Amino acid sequence: MNININNLVRDNIKALNPYSSARDEFKGAADVFLDANENPFGTLNRYPDPQQKDIKQKLSAIKKVETNQIFVGNGSDEVIDLAFRIFCEPGKDKVLTFSPTYGMYDVSANINNIEVISQPLINDFQISLNQLQPYLDFEDIKIIFICSPNNPTGNNINPEDIEYVLENFEGIVVVDEAYIDFSAQASFIKNINKYNNLIVSQTFSKAWGLAGVRVGVAYASEEIIKLYNRVKPPYNVSTLNQEAVLKSLNNVEVVTKNIQTILDERTKLKEALSKLSIVKKIHPTDANFLLVEVDDANKTYQYLIEEKVIIRNRSMQVDNCVRITLGTSEENKQLIKVLNEIA
Repeated sequence: MNININNLVRDNIKALNPYSSARDEFKGAADVFLDANENPFGTLNRYPDPQQKDIKQKLSAIKKVETNQIFVGNGSDEVIDLAFRIFCEPGKDKVLTFSPTYGMYDVSANINNIEVISQPLINDFQISLNQLQPYLDFEDIKIIFICSPNNPTGNNINPEDIEYVLENFEGIVVVDEAYIDFSAQASFIKNINKYNNLIVSQTFSKAWGLAGVRVGVAYASEEIIKLYNRVKPPYNVSTLNQEAVLKSLNNVEVVTKNIQTILDERTKLKEALSKLSIVKKIHPTDANFLLVEVDDANKTYQYLIEEKVIIRNRSMQVDNCVRITLGTSEENKQLIKVLNEIA
């Protein structure tokens, strides 16, 4: 399905004359740089590459996409926020999400003065296409956000349902794949040439172990990536953060090994939790965390805090549930030890 992306873009963004930085205007090598009002002294005195070319080249080879189909941002939060800024008119347009899901969709919408329509997930936290159907034709809904694997539930959203949305919605579909590296399901990146309204968001915070550097990535049609580059700040990813990402991209085998270790720990932790009397249900997961229903989520959460073990209380989103991130083997054993004391 191909739609007219230009018709979805805010008029002020179409008319925007983007800032042209010194490093955008001159991209070659030189001996003397006197163009960007930088301090000539220091080890980090030069501005970073505004287009993150080295990172995009590495990702292009790994993900099998063109470099002009990649946007590198200041965390996935920038990928989300720029989608609002590009496509949603404040005070007029709307977006649709499926609850429970990642809370930043709502926060970013509120910051940008965009109304959120929330559809509840049903039956094992899946999309109800019947409930969704009437909203697919709403002209004011510009973006649909789908988190898969979903946070906080951990499960993949049925790929056939995501494809149905892409086939039947004439707006932007953001598929947030922050946890995709822990899942056996294929990434939707393979579909960016098939659907020009698809944005796939990924991050270096989870599987790559780089939450501290705040780098996220969007994969989409060249047309959408051009819009992202038009709106983003000129130097949105620092030199230090780009270097950290490149170091990981040059050590993919280490990342792959760490992912497998986390998956092994996921199996062990599920088995250990299933033996506890306070655990009522462990929801299926395709991520690096478990959503667990317990006797009393508030009491369990508070007791763990007192024992200096921190998990996430998600009982406001899913009744009596806590979310447990997979840690090291030692950390997971300490968690089970404390939960046994509660039991």
